[in-house]
Amino acid sequence: MDSGPPAIVPTTVPTTDPPAAPAAAVSSSRSIALLVAACFFMENLDGTVIATALPQMAISFKENPVDLNMGMTAYLFSLAVFIPLSGWISDRFGARRIFAAAIFLFTVASILCGFSQSLLQFTLARVLQGFGGAMMVPVGRAVVLRATTKQDLLRSIAYLTWPALFGPLVGPPIGGLITTYASWHWIFFLNVPLGITALILALRMIPPIPGEANGRFDLVGFCLCGIASVCLLYGLEIIGQPTHGWQVVVGLLATSVVSGMLMILHLRRVAKPLFDLSVFHYRTFQVTMFGGGVFRMAVGSTGFLLPQLFQVGFGYDAAQSGFLLLAIFAGNLGMKPATTFMLRRFGLRNVLLGNGVLCACSLWACLALQATTPVPVIMAILFAGGLFRSMQFTCLNTLAFTDVPQELTGPANVLFSLGRQLNIGVGIALAALSLRVSSLWTGTAPFAEQHAPTPIDFQITFGLMGAIVLLSTLDSLRLAPDAGEEVTGHKRSAE
Repeated sequence: MDSGPPAIVPTTVPTTDPPAAPAAAVSSSRSIALLVAACFFMENLDGTVIATALPQMAISFKENPVDLNMGMTAYLFSLAVFIPLSGWISDRFGARRIFAAAIFLFTVASILCGFSQSLLQFTLARVLQGFGGAMMVPVGRAVVLRATTKQDLLRSIAYLTWPALFGPLVGPPIGGLITTYASWHWIFFLNVPLGITALILALRMIPPIPGEANGRFDLVGFCLCGIASVCLLYGLEIIGQPTHGWQVVVGLLATSVVSGMLMILHLRRVAKPLFDLSVFHYRTFQVTMFGGGVFRMAVGSTGFLLPQLFQVGFGYDAAQSGFLLLAIFAGNLGMKPATTFMLRRFGLRNVLLGNGVLCACSLWACLALQATTPVPVIMAILFAGGLFRSMQFTCLNTLAFTDVPQELTGPANVLFSLGRQLNIGVGIALAALSLRVSSLWTGTAPFAEQHAPTPIDFQITFGLMGAIVLLSTLDSLRLAPDAGEEVTGHKRSAE
C-alpha cells in the first residue's frame, strides 16, 4: 500500500548568502562539467552525423541506402535500452571508473564503425557505440552533480545543456562535409583523438568514486523497460511507412504500453528496483519530466524539421543548410551570459512561463519562412529561437535536481536521461507523422506513398509544434513561486 509522498521540509533561505565554496573546488567542478559536456557533444553528434553520409556508405556496403537507416536506429535504440543499466553499474563499480570505461568503449566502437565492411558489422558496432554512450551520458551527469555545490549547479547544468542543443543541428552538415571532401570513414575516426583526450582528462580530473554493494540487478525491470522503450520508438518510426501495415504499428505500441505498465507495477513492488519511482514525489522533478518532456519533444523535432525544410522545401544544399543552423547555436551561446541574471531576477517559475511563450512564438515565426525569404531574416528568426530554447532547456535541466535529495539523485539522473532520449525519438517521429498527415489533408500526396513534403506541410507541422510547446508551458503553473531559489538565488537577490 502506497503511503503517499514523504513530507518535504521547505528550505529556509538564510538572510545572508552561504559561505562560498573554495575557488579551487569551484574551478574543478566547472572543469569536470566542461569535460562531461564535451563527451555529451560527441555522443549527441554521432546520433545524427551519418544522416548525410548514408548514400556513400550504401555504395561501400553494396546495400540499398534506405536499409542504412538501420545504423542510425540501432544506435538510438541501444541508448534507450542501456541507459537504465547505467545507474546500477555506476553504483556498483564507481562513477569515475564507469565513465572512463564508457569513453574507452565509445572510442573503440567508433574505430569498429570506421572499419566496417558490411551493414551487419556496422550495425553491431553502432549497438556497441550506443552502449558506451548510454553509460557516458547519465554517469557523466552524475559525476558533475556529485562534484558541484548547489550554488554552482546552475552554471554546471548550463554547460551540460549546449551539447544537446547543438549536436543534432550540426551533425548532418558535418557529416556531409566530411563525406564530400574526405570519406565517410572519417566521421568515426575523428572520435579517436577526441576520445583519447577525454579519457586522459577524465582519469586526471575526476577523483576516485568508490563503488558500493547495491544488491542484485533488477533484470525483470530492465527487460520490461527495454521492451517498452524499443517498441515505442520503433512503432512511432514506422507509422505511415508503406512497408508496414497498421497492425504492426498497433501491435508495437500496445506492447510498449503493456510493458510500461508492468514495469511500473514491478518497480513499486520489488525491494531493489531498477530505479526508484519515489523521485516523482517531488513536484520540481515532475514538471521537468512531464511538461519539460513535452517541451523537449516538440523543440527537439526542429533538428529534423529545419534541415528538411531548407534542403527539401527550399532546395538548399547541406552546406547552406548547416550555415543557417549555426544561427541557432549562436542564439544558444548568446543567452548563456543572461541566464543567471534572468533567473535571479525573476525566478525559475516566472522564466519558464514567460520564456515558454516566447519559444512557441519562435516556432510559429517559422511559418513565415519561404524560399524567397532573405537569409538575414531567416537567421534572425533562428537566432531568436536559439536564445529562447537555450533558456528553457537550462531552466528545466536545473529544475530537475533542485529538490531531489542526495540519496535519490542516482535514480533521478537515470530517469532524466532515459526520458530525454525517448523525448527525442518521439519528437522526430511526431514531426515526420505530421508531415505525412498534412500531405494527406492538403491532397499533395497519398498517405501510403513516399514523397517529398511541400512548404505548406512544414508550416502546418511548425504550427503544431508551437502549440505543443505552449501547452507544455502550462505545467510550470504547478511550481511554487520560490521553486529552485536555493540554486538561482532569486529570493536572496530580491531582499
